[in-house]
Amino acid sequence: MTALVDDCVSPACEDPAEGELLVDGLLLRVRVSARRKRFALSVEPDAGLTVHVPEGRPTADAEDFVRAHRPWLVAKAAVSEKTRPLNPPKRLIEGESFRYLGRTYRLAISADALADARVRLIAGRLVVSQEQAEDPVRGRSALVDWYCRAGHAWTKGRLQPWAARMGVAEPEVEVRDLGKRWGTYRPGEGEHGHGRMSLGWPLFQLPMHLVDYVVAHELAHVRVSGHRADFWRLLSLALPEFEERRTELDELGRRMWMGEIG
Repeated sequence: MTALVDDCVSPACEDPAEGELLVDGLLLRVRVSARRKRFALSVEPDAGLTVHVPEGRPTADAEDFVRAHRPWLVAKAAVSEKTRPLNPPKRLIEGESFRYLGRTYRLAISADALADARVRLIAGRLVVSQEQAEDPVRGRSALVDWYCRAGHAWTKGRLQPWAARMGVAEPEVEVRDLGKRWGTYRPGEGEHGHGRMSLGWPLFQLPMHLVDYVVAHELAHVRVSGHRADFWRLLSLALPEFEERRTELDELGRRMWMGEIG
C-alpha cells in the first residue's frame, strides 16, 4: 500500500540516509532513490512502514511528509497487522503438532525407520525417521510429500460430487507447492481436453469445509474464467454460504504452517 503526493522543497537539514527514521513515535525504514521525484509511503507485508525519499531531499522534508500523512499510515498499518500472515515455524521434535483436515496430529520420531522412508500416519502420529528429524531440508520435504499424497487421495474422493453439483467436467488434480495460493485451475488443450486443478499442500491443514470451498471455487473456473459476477453466481448456486467460508479461510489460513522449519 503506497501513497504518492507532490511535495515542496525546504532548504534546511541534511539528506536522510538509508536506514531508519523515527517520527513522532512511528519508526520507518528509509529508501533513497535518485530516480524518485516525490516522497512516498508504503506499508510492507510484514506491517513495517517505509518512507521513499528522492535523493538530495533533506530529512526535515521527509519528517514533514510523514506527519502530514500519519492518519493514512496508522490506518493502513492497522489493516496490514490484522491481515498479515502469522504462519508459525515448526520444529522437527517429538510431539510437535501438525494439522490435517482440521485435526491435530503429533510428530513421532522413529529410530527404526529407514532414513528416506515416506512419512506415515500411524495411530494418530506422523512418523518420520531420525535422519529426517535431524535434517531440516529432508524433514520438511518428507512432510510436504505426505501432505501432497494425503491431500491428493482425499480430493479425488471429494471431487466427483462437487463437479456433478456444479455441472462441470472433472479436471485432473494435483497437490503441490503453490507458494501463497490455495488453488489454481488451468484449462485443458482443445475442446475435449481435461483441465488441471492444482491445490497447495498447506490447504489440507484446514477443516474439510474450507478445503471444499477451495475445490468448489476452482471448479467454478472450469466454466468461468476470472472472478466476474457470473463466476460468483455459479459458485453461490453450489455453495450458498461461500462468503462465510471465504472469510473464515482468510482468517484461519494466515495461521497455517507454510513449511518453515525453526
